[in-house]
Amino acid sequence: MNNRRFARTAGWLALPCLAAAGLLAWYVTREPATAFEQEQAGASFEPALVSRGEYVARLSDCVACHSLAGKAPFAGGLEMATPLGAIHATNITPDKNTGIGTYSLADFDRAVRHGVAPGGRRLYPAMPYPSYVKLSDDDIKALYAFFMQGIQPANQPNIPSDIPWPLNMRWPIALWNGVFAPTATYAAKPDQDALWNRGAYIVQGPGHCGSCHTPRGLAFNEKALDESGKPFLAGALLDGWYAPSLRQDPNTGLGRWSEPQIVQFLKTGRNAHAVVYGSMTEAFNNSTQFMQDDDLAAIARYLKSLPGDPQRDGTPWQYQAVTTNQDVPGARTYATRCASCHGLDGKGQPEWMPPLAGATSALAKESASAINITLNGSQRVVAAGVPDAYRMPAFREQLSDQEIAEVLSYVRGTWGNQGGTVDAKAVGKLRGHTDPASSSPIILHMR
Repeated sequence: MNNRRFARTAGWLALPCLAAAGLLAWYVTREPATAFEQEQAGASFEPALVSRGEYVARLSDCVACHSLAGKAPFAGGLEMATPLGAIHATNITPDKNTGIGTYSLADFDRAVRHGVAPGGRRLYPAMPYPSYVKLSDDDIKALYAFFMQGIQPANQPNIPSDIPWPLNMRWPIALWNGVFAPTATYAAKPDQDALWNRGAYIVQGPGHCGSCHTPRGLAFNEKALDESGKPFLAGALLDGWYAPSLRQDPNTGLGRWSEPQIVQFLKTGRNAHAVVYGSMTEAFNNSTQFMQDDDLAAIARYLKSLPGDPQRDGTPWQYQAVTTNQDVPGARTYATRCASCHGLDGKGQPEWMPPLAGATSALAKESASAINITLNGSQRVVAAGVPDAYRMPAFREQLSDQEIAEVLSYVRGTWGNQGGTVDAKAVGKLRGHTDPASSSPIILHMR
């Protein structure tokens, strides 16, 4: 009698379990809906649409991840570290064997905006589809036209990831998407004007600025995806660099930058406050300098609308003149190694040699950027096709961990800077996990 009752109970319990398992299987293997189901692969596109797609690719900075120096454009191969292991960017040329040449527009849309490749294979969110989902249908179609007809196919097999089993199973990504990835394109805010909305669209969507500048949660999700969340663009540590706040924080953000200065920085790679370095150099070299002036103005308008956080950022920085004391640790190193470019007064030579007095890297509590660029130098900045004549040199061979820690502590505690001291152990850690910047940056000439 008891056995029969147990069997009956187990049977009733099995039904909801099987139903839940079936629902889960459907959810993780389903293909997202797309507006392009009827479009066929290999369609012919007007030159104007291909040209428009080239511009969208510039806005989206596709080259940053999908191209390597000396290799065919968009043939993939870039290694990207993740907490689970290394993955490699894929070939997105129209090659039919190793690239995306067999993709229909619907396939392309699902991959770009939803992170699902043909056959239901989930893409790792290193592909910024949580941002690209905001791209309009028109921009997706233009982008597809460019990748199908605007670049040459390259037969370059993709490199498998280094993530071990079972961590390399991709079906859980569908659950991650369900919690953290939006599903709708950008919707204009009726209470804002056209310029603001265009800026919001670029920053949140193709520009995917939050991928670097928004802090991540425990699930490696961006803590906010638009201006409705205070963490959005509030600064984040990524790959050995601290991507600063793009909000109106006066110390660690853009609070002291005017809209024209933001436009100038994105257009020329420099302004009175800073020169592009780190990961932003790649974004400038292949993306922002090619943006239309109206779009740069829109970005500036949107960023200037994002309020800062006085509680997080502290008292606004003010310059404080000092008399160099050679007995202060790091002061002698600064005078002999740094002052010829950045000045004994820390004011630099704007707009060529950036000031260190009031620099974000000297005011942020996170010191990774200051350490990284001191160890490894800066990449070549190429504006309007002309490489710059001045680069931050690498000091990893000239200075010890202790010497770098001391000079950075000096910089971060002088001229009103309040970033805090740098520990030699932090320098040693980044020394072992980073490499000198290349003097031959990836510069993509699409046409």
